[in-house]
Amino acid sequence: MTATQTSTKQDILQQLLKQGQATTQKLAEALHVSPQAVRRHLKDLEAEDLIAHASIQTGMGRPQHVYQLSRGARSRFPNSHDEFAVSLLDTLAETMGYDQVSSILRKQWERKAIEYRQRLGTGSLRERVKNLVELRRAEGYMAEWHQVDFQDANPAQAAQFVITEYNCAISHIAESFPSVCGHELEMFAATLEGCKVERTHWIINGENRCGYLIRSQ
Repeated sequence: MTATQTSTKQDILQQLLKQGQATTQKLAEALHVSPQAVRRHLKDLEAEDLIAHASIQTGMGRPQHVYQLSRGARSRFPNSHDEFAVSLLDTLAETMGYDQVSSILRKQWERKAIEYRQRLGTGSLRERVKNLVELRRAEGYMAEWHQVDFQDANPAQAAQFVITEYNCAISHIAESFPSVCGHELEMFAATLEGCKVERTHWIINGENRCGYLIRSQ
């Protein structure tokens, strides 16, 4: 297999990670390659159990195949190798109790919020959101951000931003200790002082991303 083929396959997996699901044509358009080339790679990826497809009927034509990642494919993306952390937390829960472990996790996120604030600086909300996403990427998250554009422009409307994370660098911990996700939400709010942070999407709920709406108060 050539380096180009490997790169294209990884690009396909990244697109499916971001989009949740996609047709051959949509993948070809996103990657600027021919549909024929995409089909060859999809066939290989399906043989490797990295993707799966479902047939959907649109109109009177032939059914279309829609592709999505298999559960095992997510291990191809950074996850901070947190299996040891899960084992350690399980041991602590058995020894100290779940509530004590939850308190420890909360304290960890409080410390992380302090670290983030120090590294983000005191710029505009836009600058701080951008810098926060860059920090998350460095930690293994496939993260993006964008500003919310309102159809009815209102100068008095406070700026709003969305942070999207397409993978979870602590997914194994979140599955065993879902309270960490609540602490993470609190961490974002504490990091971006003077803002309200709301969860819009959640991987643990079966969605393909975690999303956060951020707006100044």
